[in-house]
Amino acid sequence: MEHSLKRKSPENGFNSFSLDDLNEDLFERVLSWLPTSTFFRLTSVCKRWKSAAASVSFKLACSHIPSRNPWFLMIAPSLNQSIIFDSSENTWKRLNHPCLLHEDSNRSCMPVAASGGLVCYRKLSGNFIVCNPVTGACSELPPLHFAPENQSLNAIVMSTTCKDQISYKIVLVFGELPNLLYKVYHSSSGSWEDETALMRKVDDNSMDCDSTDDNVVYFLSKAGNVVASSMQRSPSKQYSSVITKKDGKEIVYFLSSSGTVVACNLTCKCFFEYPRLLPVFSEYSIDVVECNGEMVVVLLYEFLESTSLRVWKFDEANRCWQQLAAMPAAMSHEWHGKKADINCVGAGDRIFICLNSPELCTYIMCDLVTDKWIELPKCCINGQVIEFMSAFSFEPRIEASV
Repeated sequence: MEHSLKRKSPENGFNSFSLDDLNEDLFERVLSWLPTSTFFRLTSVCKRWKSAAASVSFKLACSHIPSRNPWFLMIAPSLNQSIIFDSSENTWKRLNHPCLLHEDSNRSCMPVAASGGLVCYRKLSGNFIVCNPVTGACSELPPLHFAPENQSLNAIVMSTTCKDQISYKIVLVFGELPNLLYKVYHSSSGSWEDETALMRKVDDNSMDCDSTDDNVVYFLSKAGNVVASSMQRSPSKQYSSVITKKDGKEIVYFLSSSGTVVACNLTCKCFFEYPRLLPVFSEYSIDVVECNGEMVVVLLYEFLESTSLRVWKFDEANRCWQQLAAMPAAMSHEWHGKKADINCVGAGDRIFICLNSPELCTYIMCDLVTDKWIELPKCCINGQVIEFMSAFSFEPRIEASV
C-alpha cells in the first residue's frame, strides 16, 4: 500500500488554520505576545491588524504579559533624539522623540529615572515630565512646593504598579547628612506629599520595624579621585536612581558624593550607612544597580598595575560585601590608566555598563547568572559612531500610561 505524501486539502480540516479565523479577543491576545518592536509594523499589515493595534482591549491584553525584554534608553553628551538598544534583537533603534521634550522651554530636559514602561525627565526648573518612550505620550507633573535651590537633591526614584502599568510614584531624597528628607509624588492622586524628615538609626544591625509594608531607599555615594579632570559624569546619572520591590519593601539606589551607601527606611523614617567597599582615598568609579530585587554595586578600580571591574552585593547576615562577578582580566586591563567612569543600569539578571574615558567608550552587557561579559556593537547614525555616557532600562510597553 502506497503512502501518499500529498498535503491534505482544506476540506479534510488540515492546514486551513489562519489568524483571520480567530475572534477579536483571541486575535488580540496572540498579537500581544509579539515583541514590542513589531508593534510599529502592525498598522501596515492590513486593516484588521491596524484596528487591533489601536484598540483599548489590545492594550489591556498587552498589560497581561508578565515581562518584556528590556530596552535601554541611551544618553549622549548632546543628542536631541531618542536612541534605544533593543536587547531582544541586539540592535540599535531610533524612536520618535516626544513632542513635549522638543519645546523650547524644555530643551534642558534630561532623563533621571525609569520604571516599567515609563521614563521620568527633569526640567531645568526642577519640575518633572513622565513619558512612555514607545508611544511618545508625555505628562508634566505639578510643580514642587519647596525651593530646590536650597536643598541638595540626592536621589530621584520611580516605581510603577506592575499589575496595570498605570499607577506610579516618584520619590525624592534631599538634604545633607544627617539632615535628610524625602518627598513623594503619587500619580493616583496627581499630587506631591509634604516632605518628611529621616532620623539617623543608631543600631544598624537591622532595618526592620514593626510595620509590614516598608519603603526602603538606598543611595550610594562616590568617593576618591573618580575620573580624570577632563571627564565629567553624565548629568543624567547625577541621581543614579533605580527602584526594587521585595517582601513588601521598595528599594531605591542612587549616587551622591559623600562616599557611603545609605539606607533610608521611609516607613520608619530613619536611615543608616553601610561600610565602604574601598578606602576613601582609593581611586575608583562606582555605581549602584538593581538586579532581581537586590541592591548590587559595580566597582571599577586600579590596583598596582591592573584594573578590575567587579560586581558586589551586601551580605546582611555577615555584615560584609560579597563579590558576585568580575570582568575577565583581558577585558578590564584595557582600561588601566584610562581614568574611566562607569554608568550602569540593571535589568533582571543583566547589567548594562557604559565605560567612558577621554580615549575609549564601550558598552558591556554582564550576565550575572552565566558570568558572561559581552561587548556590544557600536551605534552608527548617518555613518557616524555615537558615544553614549549612560543608559536607562525600561520595558517597552505600549500600554504604559502617563
